Amino acid sequence: MGRRQNDPDPFRYTSLFLVLVGLISFGIVYAVVSTLVNSNGSSKNSSFDSLEMLGEGGGVDLEGKDGECCRGIENLELWGTAVKWGTEFKFNTSVECCKACKAMCSGIDGPCLCDSWVFCGNKETCGSKFGECWLKKQKDILDPDQQEAGQTVSWTSGLIFGKGEGIVEMETKYGTLHIKLFPDCSPHSVAYILKLLALRHCAGCKIYRAENRGHSWDSEGNHIKNTPLGPPFALIQGTLEAQGTTFKKIPTEACPTISRGSVAWVGSGPEFFISLANHPEWKKAYTVFGFVLPEDMGIAEKIAQLPTKSDVWNSINVSILEKPVPLMFRRMRKSNGDLKTDVKSE
Repeated sequence: MGRRQNDPDPFRYTSLFLVLVGLISFGIVYAVVSTLVNSNGSSKNSSFDSLEMLGEGGGVDLEGKDGECCRGIENLELWGTAVKWGTEFKFNTSVECCKACKAMCSGIDGPCLCDSWVFCGNKETCGSKFGECWLKKQKDILDPDQQEAGQTVSWTSGLIFGKGEGIVEMETKYGTLHIKLFPDCSPHSVAYILKLLALRHCAGCKIYRAENRGHSWDSEGNHIKNTPLGPPFALIQGTLEAQGTTFKKIPTEACPTISRGSVAWVGSGPEFFISLANHPEWKKAYTVFGFVLPEDMGIAEKIAQLPTKSDVWNSINVSILEKPVPLMFRRMRKSNGDLKTDVKSE
């Protein structure tokens, strides 16, 4: 959600260049003004663009930015049927290996031919295998086949979810939220969600804080001019720490601007939140690991309207649900074929 830029006065620059270089100045001024107009035009549509760019990439287009949306998990080797043999397919970086898998999962020619990749990037420990990039196909992308893991493993592995894949259900008594996960942006986060999925329960997982959009954000999540940025803060918050499991802190991963529908960790987890609005003022401070499909945001809005009581956290007024809402993760049911899952990251 770009900030509005302050347009410089073009006439001041025009006069100066006319004195110095005459007619050449007109070309320079024209180029500068054109750039400013195009930039401001892009800012107007940024809240809508975030929905169009969903998919493999995490809510915003992070491609080409230090490989931010081509991440994997180090010291992990995934198994699976090889579609490209690493002995004959080598790269210098894991990002290149990841992108090679993505190229086989464009969503244009049917199902993904590659949904996982394995790369050996440590020259000392990989030896002759350094640079090997194995592209693979999993039998079950939500339960990938793991060969081995640990500090002695030289491989880095990652998952790629194609069109309509990697969508899980967050089930509550008020309805089911369908969440598209982003393993290429936040692989450690998604690995944890897949563990919860395998548990077939999430006892202790719940939503306990609920704050609606109030008068500060419209129904599309855009901030209304001259209104406060909270409270309320337009979010629902809870915990994803299941009873009987040991939660390990999630490292900071991709932190795009929070927008309506973003599912993100508070710090390193297990506290999480779903945003009901666009929050550029939060300065990319939270790891986003998923996005609620737009048609399900009404369920999140319903939860945000439930009865609450006031509390104060670190001098900030918050709204706590009188009755926390239990939740659990499930695989997406086959009957949900009418969901709009064809949103893109590029």
